[in-house]
Amino acid sequence: MRIAFFDAKNYDKPSFDRFGSEGGMDFKYFETKLNEDTVELAAGADGVCVFVNDVVNKTVIDRLISLGVKLIALRCAGFNNVDVKYAKGRIAVLRVPAYSPYAVAEHTMALLLTSIRRIHKAYIRTRDFNFSLAGMTGFDLHGKTVGVIGTGRIGQAFIDICLGFGMKVLAYDKYPSAALMNGGRVKYVELSELFSKSDIISLHCPLSEETYHIINEDTIKMCKDKVVILNTSRGALVDAEALLAGIKTRKVGAACLDVYEEESEFFFEDYSGHILDDDVLARLISMPNVIVTSHQAFLTEEALSNIAETTVKNILDYLELGRCENEVTL
Repeated sequence: MRIAFFDAKNYDKPSFDRFGSEGGMDFKYFETKLNEDTVELAAGADGVCVFVNDVVNKTVIDRLISLGVKLIALRCAGFNNVDVKYAKGRIAVLRVPAYSPYAVAEHTMALLLTSIRRIHKAYIRTRDFNFSLAGMTGFDLHGKTVGVIGTGRIGQAFIDICLGFGMKVLAYDKYPSAALMNGGRVKYVELSELFSKSDIISLHCPLSEETYHIINEDTIKMCKDKVVILNTSRGALVDAEALLAGIKTRKVGAACLDVYEEESEFFFEDYSGHILDDDVLARLISMPNVIVTSHQAFLTEEALSNIAETTVKNILDYLELGRCENEVTL
């Protein structure tokens, strides 16, 4: 069976080739993203494999169906870039609900520690043989209150790390975890209380109509002064302009972003020799208390292997059995 693999990177190929070969699957890799202009590349394929910045709208779905494509296999957990409502009953949409929650949770903590202990600044200074500690004062995480929005597998993994640092945890989730509540380790609260009492806020929820711009001008006003905001989930959870305004007024003490609302134009590509057209992103990156990584929280050997294994199994299950436990159904 042939699968058209869009937005392919060199780090994707080893795991997909290995598991694909075991499953009798031939991946045709395309560096370009899937969209209305590139959908014709899927001609002759049984399915397409897409990532977070591929565009799978009504027009693309209709064309995929007309080309005989039977499924859309997401190699990620989120599916906000796919019009799943339109796809329902027309073409199967499969996803990877979990790969390595530890990869994302650990990257989130790495960003937090780097920011508050000025590790990135120390690295640059010492390479110039500057060993001054001026402006390098951070703060302890022990005893601080972290607000975690979204307590799925990634959120819970991050909570475990925070508890190991001796932090207090407030949480919000539409569907609270009984395990977290029964253990007494976490206090579930309403969003208003989480915003007002948290020293640090970390986002681990999916993007939906309810969570779109959950960090915005109004919610930032609810927060403590010098709140630290972490987002390793989906870019559009944060209103970037409101975040920038909060940073400029010193309401937001620091921001650590692995995702950005308009990232599809820039992330995963090398723009080091170009002028960045996105003024908001450029201004965020220029801020001394902002760290931006380019959607790399998932990027560990373990996660890449799990993603490939699950994606291949999803495709085989659907094409051979006509069903898949990871099919997106709304």
